[in-house]
Amino acid sequence: MANRWNIPAWLEAKVRARDQVCVYCGTAFTAFKVSARSGPSWEHIINDATLIREDNIALCCRGCNASKGQKRVSDWLVTPYCKDRGISAQTVAPIIQRAIRNGQ
Repeated sequence: MANRWNIPAWLEAKVRARDQVCVYCGTAFTAFKVSARSGPSWEHIINDATLIREDNIALCCRGCNASKGQKRVSDWLVTPYCKDRGISAQTVAPIIQRAIRNGQ
């Protein structure tokens, strides 16, 4: 069975276990203090909703997801949003660093 984003339950569980904080800014996802900006949202690292693979699905905060939009990760990292928040290729989660090395 898949969730409403067509992510299979086994993959959703694996990603939720891996991504306890935003893969971009590091904001923690907590059950007690989730705001509209810091709550988790599903991210397709490569902006193709048909690529439902462990290396393309991640959890990030809603603020980062909205800011990144359809941009490639490497393009997004040079935006004022990232610069203002200290988000860089060196500070993002390992799954994002791998995507950057692979041309994203």
